[in-house]
Amino acid sequence: MARFVSQEELIGVLERFQGLVPRVVFSGNFASPAFLLRLVNEALESFRLFTLNPQKIFPIKDGVELETPFVGPAFRERSDCLSYIPMRLSLVPRLLRTNRKPEIVLLNVSRVIGGKVSLGIEVNLMVAAIEEARRIGAIVIAQINSHMPYTYGDGEIDLERIDYCIYRDEPIPSPGEVAIDDTAAAIGTNVAQLVKDGSTLQLGIGAIPNAALAALKDRRYLRIWSEMFSDGVLELEKVGALDHGVPIVASFIFGSEELYNWVDMNPRVQMRRTEVTNDPSLIARNPQMTSINTAVQVDLYAQANASFVRDSIYSGFGGQTDFIVGALHSVDGNAIIALPSWHLKSGTSTVIDKVQAPVTSFQHSALVTEWGVASIFGKSQSEQATEIIERIAHPSARDYLREAAARMNLH
Repeated sequence: MARFVSQEELIGVLERFQGLVPRVVFSGNFASPAFLLRLVNEALESFRLFTLNPQKIFPIKDGVELETPFVGPAFRERSDCLSYIPMRLSLVPRLLRTNRKPEIVLLNVSRVIGGKVSLGIEVNLMVAAIEEARRIGAIVIAQINSHMPYTYGDGEIDLERIDYCIYRDEPIPSPGEVAIDDTAAAIGTNVAQLVKDGSTLQLGIGAIPNAALAALKDRRYLRIWSEMFSDGVLELEKVGALDHGVPIVASFIFGSEELYNWVDMNPRVQMRRTEVTNDPSLIARNPQMTSINTAVQVDLYAQANASFVRDSIYSGFGGQTDFIVGALHSVDGNAIIALPSWHLKSGTSTVIDKVQAPVTSFQHSALVTEWGVASIFGKSQSEQATEIIERIAHPSARDYLREAAARMNLH
């Protein structure tokens, strides 16, 4: 059974690792245990931090090594001490069982109910981290936080699987509101053309997935099987667009306080570990599985770069590749990449001749911009290139792309 400790006692536990440079695995996204991380920072001079998509929660001091398969804002600004590990999200738990084993696991959990706590809005890789810690004798520390929603599913953890617990309430952060401008709204409308009643949806992060959800309010019997979801899913629930006979399945959540209150003890929402949500074979079992993701660039070979900006890692594979594979193997499935055709800050086309950065994904069924839809599944290379140029590229880029296609024998 977990031992409930004071702050001073917990610092004493952490100080045992002084000089060992332990690997600290913690909940990422918007569920990070900020209080516990501050204690680790105070107790230890050097350590490794391993997580996914960390937000800016505390200053990262010198002597800290950063490890992640998905770079978030907190790690992006300290690229000098960052080790990026290219990997599909579905395989990250395997990484924790092999060459990135945890010494310390930090959790941000809900109130105690019936001898259990819940990982709340961030199940993701944390179940695998807890299991590996139990197997090898690493320690698991939980910050019990009444603000964390209690969600059902794989994130319900018996107290006996935790070594140390400390009570500390801290609000669960929300991402800043993402404005849906005219371009994003047009892309969302074009994406919605590809989504039928009864489809199962996976959506990524940002204005375009949010716009796509907003354009689907007249659909019915939609299902959600996604690595994550945000407030757009709650809006679909409110208008009756979701199939109430099927649970909403995800691995992590972030959004508004209203969303967090809605998922708290809501049996409609089933939080699963990432090995489940991101397993392509399980994804493929969903009817009309439709993955909707975005990218920084796409090229005439229909390859997408969703990870690199100016030759520097910006994010990572995430679950994009898992869901593209799963969607393409689903009956009547669809794997969609949606993006603006033009990058306003740089004044350049996002549809280019050939991606130079490492490719994040390929073999999608459709590419979408504000200009339209390029349906590319089953087309030849030349037919794909023509669809991409004529249907989704910005008009000012099309002449160059036609010339490039000719040089590349894609005509």
